[in-house]
Amino acid sequence: MSLEPIIGRYVTIQAEGRAHRIYFEEAGQGQPVICFHTAGADTRQWRHIMNDAEITRDHRIIAVDLPWHGKSLPPEGWQTEEYLLTTGFYIEVVLAMVKTLGLENPVYAGCSMGGRIALQLALKHPAPFKGFIAIEASDFQPAWYDIDWFHRPDAHGGEMGAALVSANIAPQAPEAERWNTQWMFMQSGPGVFRGDLSFYTKDDSLVGHLGGIDTSAKPVHIMVGEYDMTCTPEDAQRTAAAIPGATLAVMPGIGHFPMSEDPDRFRPFFIEALEKMA
Repeated sequence: MSLEPIIGRYVTIQAEGRAHRIYFEEAGQGQPVICFHTAGADTRQWRHIMNDAEITRDHRIIAVDLPWHGKSLPPEGWQTEEYLLTTGFYIEVVLAMVKTLGLENPVYAGCSMGGRIALQLALKHPAPFKGFIAIEASDFQPAWYDIDWFHRPDAHGGEMGAALVSANIAPQAPEAERWNTQWMFMQSGPGVFRGDLSFYTKDDSLVGHLGGIDTSAKPVHIMVGEYDMTCTPEDAQRTAAAIPGATLAVMPGIGHFPMSEDPDRFRPFFIEALEKMA
């Protein structure tokens, strides 16, 4: 029997004046790296990174389930609410996790909506962090889909979500990981993927503001898959060009969910990103 090194734990934080019981997983030791998943998913997207002995030898990888996602339950009273993610709430959760876990100078790594928050943090709340890895991230992107399709009585929201994301996975992705990635979306709670996607219609645009990020103090590295049609390489290139000193990697043969859909192809790019944070 071979036990994986990943350890899962719970912690309670305060965000927007309410208690949230948060599930997180971690593996490794050394430089803390706090990682956030894409819309409609959870920490399982980071499992390959947390199982990588070379990475965890010098890095403490911490992957967090946002409230309403994975094993993090919604807050008390959720049954009377409509879940709609906001930039402010996301940032408050990240900062609360850093403080509650006592992380010193952590690297922040996030994908998709987590990548957008990386840029928001770099601009507005850089102090607690060593640097930022923004994966599939851009300054702003209007939604190109009707989010109401993901929470209807006549359609299975999870299967609708999986159908949407399937188009954003590169054709080169291994079949097993392609379907593992889609399974996470199939398991998403009712209305959660819709509430995450609404983030993109309400998120504060960073267009015209990215020049205020100081990469001399806190490096920013942007990563994008060449097959990402949600955040295209052109979107990422435009964003990186607007941040003085930011670096960019375009990943061949990868789509919107690199750490999950094709972990072997993603691995060297993530190692390079970690090196840039040093």
